[in-house]
Amino acid sequence: MIIKNSLLASIFFVLLFSETTCAQQDAQYTQYMFNTMSVNPAYAGSRGQLSIAALYRSQWVGLEGSPQTFTFNLQSPVRNSNVGYGLSVVNDKIGEGTVQETYIDGIISYTVDVSLQGKLSFGLKLGGNLLNLDFEQLRQREGFEEAVATDNIENRFSPNVGLGVYYHSNQFYAGLSAPNLLETEHFDNSNSDANNIDFLAKDRVNFYFITGYVFDLNDNIKLKPALLTKVVGGAPLQVDVSANFLFAEKFSFGAAYRWDAAVSALAGFQISDQILLGLAYDRETTAFGAQQFSNGSFEIFLRWELLKSFEKLVSPRFF
Repeated sequence: MIIKNSLLASIFFVLLFSETTCAQQDAQYTQYMFNTMSVNPAYAGSRGQLSIAALYRSQWVGLEGSPQTFTFNLQSPVRNSNVGYGLSVVNDKIGEGTVQETYIDGIISYTVDVSLQGKLSFGLKLGGNLLNLDFEQLRQREGFEEAVATDNIENRFSPNVGLGVYYHSNQFYAGLSAPNLLETEHFDNSNSDANNIDFLAKDRVNFYFITGYVFDLNDNIKLKPALLTKVVGGAPLQVDVSANFLFAEKFSFGAAYRWDAAVSALAGFQISDQILLGLAYDRETTAFGAQQFSNGSFEIFLRWELLKSFEKLVSPRFF
């Protein structure tokens, strides 16, 4: 299919909400290894101290109306207990307000010791999302004047619940999770005769598996390979593999590959004992990227931690 550059944002909208094309998915992150609580609620409190983080992702830079995601999260253990808690806010936007979704979730976790170093955590996430869909903006696009014969959706709230389990030791971690278990149907006009494009906006359950291991190559260099796998009905399997080197607990760099989708470069800077800065850049390996419709995607991540608020860290800084 050949399409004009100015229509691409509208095409993305169709891809997101067309039942026959693909299921609606959670936001994706290249720096998921620094943003674990967004995909697994059992991670809350596992760093052993108050941790506040923010991530901004701009996808398909240079393309009008391309997706943008902003994530904010806060997490901490409860002192002298096995309980952790967290707060997560995610804002996803496509177009100039054509599609905007905001997730607000409260998280609680409980951790048990399963070996001398191993800890197993169980997480529960409760919250919901606010959805805004501006069909009027879509109808202003050439070729979409009669695409959707329905009213706009404004701040429609849908509750949700998520579960996760997370195991970690000093060098290894693995987790299974489903951050949003309820399949909310926002609207369905697939049986309408008012247009020739069928739309079904329905949340799908996204299942995640994450794992990684930290190798101590010498006293100053660590290597951490990591894997994220995401499964959602009606969409291709997503597999992200990455490898990062950490030098002197200060600088990290690495590369990642998203199966049949993108290659990425990552870098991290421990600005101080409390502040971590992370950067990532993706380049599409699909036909979409080969036709140079965009200049790739980038992320910036910032984390601040309150050191020495508790007696010891539960997990190493590298995850």
